[in-house]
Amino acid sequence: MSKQIEVITSVERRRRWSREEKERLVAATLEPGTSVSEIARSAGIHVSQLFRWRKQLCEVTAPPVPQLVPVKIAAVPSERPTPAEPRPVSRSRWKPSMVTIELGGGRRVRVESDVDTEALGRILDLLERR
Repeated sequence: MSKQIEVITSVERRRRWSREEKERLVAATLEPGTSVSEIARSAGIHVSQLFRWRKQLCEVTAPPVPQLVPVKIAAVPSERPTPAEPRPVSRSRWKPSMVTIELGGGRRVRVESDVDTEALGRILDLLERR
C-alpha cells in the first residue's frame, strides 16, 4: 500500500473553482454514505472550504421584506341610525315560537313567529284562491 505525497516547490496562485465544479463536489457530499473529508482530500481542498461551498450553494434565500406603505387613518362614519331612521327592533329570544294559521277545510299553515309577513301574505293569498 503506497501513500501519495504531493510536494509543492513553488508559490502557487489560488485555484479558481467554477460554479459547476463546486456544485459537483457539494452534490457528492450529499450522497448517502460519503465522507466529506475524503471528497475534500480528493479535490485538494480543506474540509471547511467544502462546507462553506455547501452552505452557499444550499442556502435558501428568504422572501423579500415587503416595503412599508404610509397609511392615513380617516374618521369612520357613525354607525348610529340618524333620527329620521327608526331603530331596528331587536328580537332577542331563546327559542323560536310557532304560529298555526287555520285556513278552514282542515288546512293549516305553521310558520315561525319571525316569518317575513309580506312573503306569508303572498302564500296565504295563493292558498285562498285554491
